[in-house]
Formats: sequence, structure tokens, C-alpha cells
Amino acid sequence: MPFDRDTAARRRRAVMDAIGPDAAAVFPAAPVALRSNDVEYRYRQDNDFYYLTGFLEPEAVCVLLPGQPQSEEFVLFVQPRDPDRETWTGLRAGVEGATERYGADIAYTVDKLDEKILAYVGERERLYCQMGRHSAFTQRLLSWLQQWQTQRPRSGRGPTTVIDPSEILHEMRLFKDPAELAAMRRAIAIAAEAHTAAMRAVRPGVHEYEIEALLDYTFRHQGGWGPAYPSIVASGSNATILHYVTNDRMMQAGDLLLIDAGAEFDGYCADITRTYPVETDFTDRQREIYELVLRAQLRAIEAIRPGIRFEEVHHAALGVLVDGLVGLGLLCGSPTEIIEKELYKPLYMHRTSHWLGLDVHDVGKYKINGESRVLEPGMVLTVEPGIYVGHQARDADPRWAGIGVRIEDDVLVTESGHEVLSAAIPKTIEDVTAARA
Repeated sequence: MPFDRDTAARRRRAVMDAIGPDAAAVFPAAPVALRSNDVEYRYRQDNDFYYLTGFLEPEAVCVLLPGQPQSEEFVLFVQPRDPDRETWTGLRAGVEGATERYGADIAYTVDKLDEKILAYVGERERLYCQMGRHSAFTQRLLSWLQQWQTQRPRSGRGPTTVIDPSEILHEMRLFKDPAELAAMRRAIAIAAEAHTAAMRAVRPGVHEYEIEALLDYTFRHQGGWGPAYPSIVASGSNATILHYVTNDRMMQAGDLLLIDAGAEFDGYCADITRTYPVETDFTDRQREIYELVLRAQLRAIEAIRPGIRFEEVHHAALGVLVDGLVGLGLLCGSPTEIIEKELYKPLYMHRTSHWLGLDVHDVGKYKINGESRVLEPGMVLTVEPGIYVGHQARDADPRWAGIGVRIEDDVLVTESGHEVLSAAIPKTIEDVTAARA
């Protein structure tokens, strides 16, 4: 999907309108991360920087200057063009590309940052920056602040207040614009292809890593950037480990397989979980747990609409799970007391939902003034209840031991209710069985 300059410009304008004409905002690109010795990890841009610029190179800095004369409100510092380095690591945009392709009002090579930032930001009263986000850049920020503080008694120049822009920017990122939703729909469609391919490939004797490899292949083959997070391919009792990523066990007859995997497309994440038997059929106990989790998930999804609180989605799922676990004999006592005392936690220890976007656990507050926030159109959240009869469930009937089930979908809050963005991926027992035939 091509970079949309107009969308990025609208986002920057919203930030500048929020911080006001007496302020400046500074956002650095993510640093390059070393994997080992002189080998680098594949570069991943800082999500806030990417959201505002669409720029994918390291060693870059975005400076926003509301109301700056000569229409220099968006200043981008970038690596210079360098034929020798570009031979090794690829072409760079350079200052020309920063203005022509990415819409910077003016661009400089990054070696001019210290000189220019002191002049640009020295005229402002407030500086918005994310202290501590990237350690080397934080040291640079502290150096600038020290220089402004030293010069202020004589010149009267330099910001007197430093403010974290995350609250402004992350509230914006919580509400997905059309470009973001298009990228998320594509990420989810790619993930759907991968999950469906995995369903057809699973059988006894296959290793978890073989399915992980199939997922990774499909993500890239379909045009994605790769996995949005390390894929969880958990068979047997491994499915009771929430973030199991070792993925090295050979699947056996009688196992359930839990796959929690999502593609990344244009920086945006899918996050989807499906659970099904390694063989064709569920055992009776596996089926009972699976159908209970599915009922809980459907109840939670049904609750999603503008005006309800985020926490209500969790409670909708939790009520169904606790009632069902009592009915199966895995919990004993009053459902109300079990929920109040959190006695369900050995079997269900996580929340039902989180925000989804550029980060798989995306930014945005869950509470406003101490209360669970109200859902609004444009928010995207996961719905992922589960039951895990693992080592932590020491008091559970051993006949249920080793069963782990989670079902997860990605849901958009709409004006009239909700849309399950990942609805194409089979999840009823009948649909999963048909997809694997």
C-alpha cells in the first residue's frame, strides 16, 4: 500500500494544533538494534515516528514547529545520500526524498541536528518529547536542555517546560483512520490465509516449528512484512503456557493445537488465535472446554458497541466462563463469589481484550479518570477468552489436565455496533472441521 502523504500531514496537523504555537515536538526514529557482534536485526521503525512521517529509515528525527515562519512547520532530519553506504545497505531518501516523497517542509542531513534544533526549539516555551524512549536520543535531549538552561539567563530563550506527547499522540492512534483500517484489514486477510493453511497442514508427527514456518512463509508470500509478534504454535500441554514460543514439540494424536499468530502489513498488526485438534475430532472433554470458550467469546463480541465500557467486554466473557467452569466441576462455589475473589484465575489468568494497531498491544488508555473508558467508533480491540488447565491449576480434576483453549478475533467498533474483522477464519467446530477436510 503506497505511503499516503495527505494522511500523515493530517496527523501532524492534529498534533501541532494540540500542542499550540508556543511549543515544539521532537520525535526520533528507532535506533538500529544489534543481534550479535556486527549483525543487525531487521530494522523496525518507531511506531510514533512512523505514524507521523511514514519514513522507514533509521537515524532520522521529525521536528514539528506549529506556526513556524516560511512554512517550515515539519522539519525532517535524515541520513545523507552516500553511494558507498548505499552499496551495502540500500538507497536512502536523502534530503530531496524527505521533501519530495514524505512532504517535509524542509529537510537537513542528520549531522546538522544539534545546530538546527537549538535554533528552532530555542524560540519555543514548551518542548514535547518522549524522554527515556530511546536511551541515546534521551542523552542528546538532556544535552540540549542543559544548553538552553545555561543560555536562558542571558538570552531569555529556550523551552522552560518539557512535556511527554504520548497522551496526545496515543489518543489519536487509538482511533483508526481509513488508511489504518485498510492496512489492518489487509494484515488480517493475510493472517486468515496463514491460519487456514496451517489448519490443512496439521497432523500427528508434524513439529510445531514446521507450522510456524508455514505461517511465516504465508505472511511474506502474501505481501506482509512478516509476523506481527513471535507466533505461538502450542500443542498438547504447551497450550496452557500463555506466551509459549519455543515451538519445538512434535504433535501427537489426541493433542489440541493452539495457534496465536498474526501478520504485519504496512506496520499494522493482526492478532488471531485458533485452537483445534491435531487429528480431526475433539475428545469429549476438549469439546466441552472449546464450546465453553467459544460461547464466552461470542457473548463478549455481542456486547461490543459504542457507549459500553471497555471492562464490560471482559465481564461478559468472564461470566460465561465461570458459569461453565462451575457446571463442568472445574470450579466449585457461587459464580458471584468466584468472580469477586478471582478464584477463576488458575484457569483464566488474563484479560479478554487489548487495543490493536501499529503495536499488537496497542497504545491508548483503558481508563479515564479512574473509570473504564467508553468504547467509541474507530477503536479496534481483540476478544480472546481462554481456559488453561495447566500446572497452575493444581486443584483441577486431573482428567482435564493439559487442555488449553483460546479463541481470538479482531473487532472494530462501528457507529452501529461492531465488525469482526477476522470473521473469515473458521472457529465453530463444524467450520474448522470442514476447513481441514
